[in-house]
Amino acid sequence: MLALVGGTIYTSPAEEPIRDGVVMIDGEKIAEVGSSVPQNAQTIDCSGLTVTAGFWNSHMHFAERKWANAETIPAPELGRQLHDMLTRYGFTSVFDLSSMWQNTKRLRDRLESGEVLGPRIRSTGEGLAPPGAAPAETVYNMMGWIKTPFPEIEDASQAVSATRKLLNEGVDAIKLFVSTPTNNFLPEDAIEAAVREAHQARKPVFAHPNNGDDVLRSKRC
Repeated sequence: MLALVGGTIYTSPAEEPIRDGVVMIDGEKIAEVGSSVPQNAQTIDCSGLTVTAGFWNSHMHFAERKWANAETIPAPELGRQLHDMLTRYGFTSVFDLSSMWQNTKRLRDRLESGEVLGPRIRSTGEGLAPPGAAPAETVYNMMGWIKTPFPEIEDASQAVSATRKLLNEGVDAIKLFVSTPTNNFLPEDAIEAAVREAHQARKPVFAHPNNGDDVLRSKRC
């Protein structure tokens, strides 16, 4: 058993902190939070420090080229990238809201196998978008992004097909780019169809609006 001793512990945003508290860790799990230390426990002095639950990052992307070919990146290098971007800031769970799904899935597989240390990953895979939503080549180069083929949706039937494909491939949610900077937009029946398919599979849907009309269009669906 490992005891983190003497820190200020926040167990919940709604609860008062436990001051000079103890967090007991058994293996890889928190066993108990309180104020007493069992005999023979290994201790780490956390006096003057704050202990919280791990943070969620609920809007990020594994889109930069440094994540490309995730299955071949050496484990130490991949672990450093995850640490530098996420875990050193306390993020133990993340939701990737649009990236190349097969690549992100390979990254997640390596984490879940224990080969690489890092956060738990949930992902939408490629976001569904109106025609013409893909950035220009110069934008990909300027931003250093992986070139990703977004499913371009013109009607409800295409929305159903694209949503089912992503869900069958194992994504955790669906992402909708409601419009493009050039004012192409997803039809409301396509948004409704995608939302219906995702909710039937008990998966959430995220919308990326570019203006107030997009917000209202998403809200109606």
